[in-house]
Amino acid sequence: MLNGYGSTILEGAWLTLILALTSMAVAIVLGLLGAAFRLSPIKWLALLGETYATVIRGIPDLVLILLIFYGGQDMVNRLAPMLGHDDYIDINPFIAGVFTMGFIFGAYLSETFRGAFMAIPKGQAEAGAAYGMSGMQVFFRILVPQMIRFAIPGFTNNWLVLTKATALISVVGLQDMMFKAKSAADATREPFTFYLAVAALYLVLTSVSLLALRYLEKRYSVGIKAADL
Repeated sequence: MLNGYGSTILEGAWLTLILALTSMAVAIVLGLLGAAFRLSPIKWLALLGETYATVIRGIPDLVLILLIFYGGQDMVNRLAPMLGHDDYIDINPFIAGVFTMGFIFGAYLSETFRGAFMAIPKGQAEAGAAYGMSGMQVFFRILVPQMIRFAIPGFTNNWLVLTKATALISVVGLQDMMFKAKSAADATREPFTFYLAVAALYLVLTSVSLLALRYLEKRYSVGIKAADL
């Protein structure tokens, strides 16, 4: 299959999936922090959250990947001798990819989460406080479950874009399925075959993701339409 490169590309596909999932976990954390900052009554926190979302969303992903990977590696190696470390430090492409993608999509998710929190009626939190719940209990028991329902459509879009954007990490040497496909295409001079295979694998991954997220959206919407009626 695929001139003997099929298993190699599947290994790269597994790495791509792990990269996407791990990056999204980082993005969710940063997105929640960014949304909390944007909604904060403290002006400098709100400004910090707005700056993060605006700047990161305004710079192309590829530029940020190259800037963080190569620029970050250069900065680390400039600072290392000051801390008594003279050996060259080579940043792992997977680690760099995870934090770069997470940092980028955390900015997008901060807007998604902010909008979702704002869609919740203020009376919900007030009712929880009236029942004697603490701030943390109100947040996790009342606000977060409702926020998830409002955030799923935007989250779905961000997940699909992030999954496809993982292909960009191959430029820094990560041996994902895009990197493997390019190596196979260069070796066999059959680029159409291998890039078509990668396109099909991305399509399978995004299609399965859509089915799972649509199921999740329906699950969190149970009883909502009936209540509206």
